[in-house]
Amino acid sequence: MNKKRDMTQGSLADKILLYTIPIICTSVLQQLFNAADIAVVGQFVGKEAMAAVGSNSSIISLIINLFVGIALGSNVVIAHATGMRDGKAIEKAVHNSILLALTGGVIALLVGELLAGPILHLTGVPAEVFDMAVLYLRIYCLGMPVILLYNFESAIFRAHGDTRTPLLALIFAGVINVGLNLFLVVVLGRTVDGVAIATVTSNLISSMFLLWKLTHTDKDIRVQLRLLKPDKIMISNILRIGVPAGIQGSLFSFANVIVQSAVNSLGPTVMAASSAALNIEAIAYFVMNSFSQACTTFVGQNHGAGKFDRCRRVFKISLGLDALFTGSVCVLILIFGHQILGIFNSDPEVIRVGYMRLAFIFFAYILSMVQEVGSGYLRGFGMSLVPALVALVCICGLRLFWIFAIFPHWPTFRTIMLIYPISLWTTGIIILLMILIIRPSRKMEASVSKMNQAV
Repeated sequence: MNKKRDMTQGSLADKILLYTIPIICTSVLQQLFNAADIAVVGQFVGKEAMAAVGSNSSIISLIINLFVGIALGSNVVIAHATGMRDGKAIEKAVHNSILLALTGGVIALLVGELLAGPILHLTGVPAEVFDMAVLYLRIYCLGMPVILLYNFESAIFRAHGDTRTPLLALIFAGVINVGLNLFLVVVLGRTVDGVAIATVTSNLISSMFLLWKLTHTDKDIRVQLRLLKPDKIMISNILRIGVPAGIQGSLFSFANVIVQSAVNSLGPTVMAASSAALNIEAIAYFVMNSFSQACTTFVGQNHGAGKFDRCRRVFKISLGLDALFTGSVCVLILIFGHQILGIFNSDPEVIRVGYMRLAFIFFAYILSMVQEVGSGYLRGFGMSLVPALVALVCICGLRLFWIFAIFPHWPTFRTIMLIYPISLWTTGIIILLMILIIRPSRKMEASVSKMNQAV
């Protein structure tokens, strides 16, 4: 193994940071390119088109997060095998990850095409933006196979310690995305269909670039078409970890779909403001989540190598770095929030409501960092069910209760926003308590010690 990528030896803080920075850049750039869709239609088409694209955000996230969670299962399995220096297990995990990506992509495509209209109708998208919202979602769903392929390929590279290659793929494809957005909307006069086509095209390019890299590398993660055969045991291992993580992400997104339906009931101006703020706040979220991904991979490799003390140190260092970086990003966004929101739409009411959302969300992030990194820590040991169950109760359950029981009595945007700090703070506290109660590294260390004594 390349020592530069070996997470089981040497100092941790610098390695975690060097590993995480490309993930942050990848995630933030991806969000900026997605935000370009909103900004282009907001500036050149109108706030109705902006609202139509934004109304799909939570629905798309629900689908994507399910499979990104399964991709995280691939990350953990490959990282664990890498820590054990088990080349055969890495080979099987990589090829079955590609198969899962393609299969899941086709399923997501079919479901999205069949249910686009009914889902948007259920979320209460207003009639004046409904047709555009359906058009955008159906075109986006056509790209699901390559969108999921990119995410699984990124998980493969990251599990092996390479976070730069997915970043390079995204930069190349993202520039094309922005260029196509402007060409299709400004030059050819397209509306939401133009930005959707640009998004699908850019994802096709990034996924093909990573596939080419995987088929030409000399590392253990090399993909060979003749080895793309399903392995029941390996698929089971990936799904055992990935499905709970995917469900957790989907529950988070499902709750946001319900929240989005409440936002939709307040009209196009609030929808546009919430959409713009969502694209901005996502930058801070992806910084936060990147340290969670780093924690998962580092714990996975050190778990595989039997270095449990390093696992505990990974959690503490990841949490500290996350607080520093995410906190800094939140402060900067709040300082320049009005100006940034103005890029999406110059309407003063859109800017005012959007800034309100940013303030509520960033207040919630204070303890959400514990939830993100803590969940990543548990997943690194293969324990995905615990954070998924906590998310079910504290995120999905609380938000559903709030929207159906509280919001009807006080139907304002401020009422909607209050549920974010309530649900995220509750989740963060419970995840921290679970880590202190379960103490996975201590239990596994004791189990290994008993096995060694028995031998």
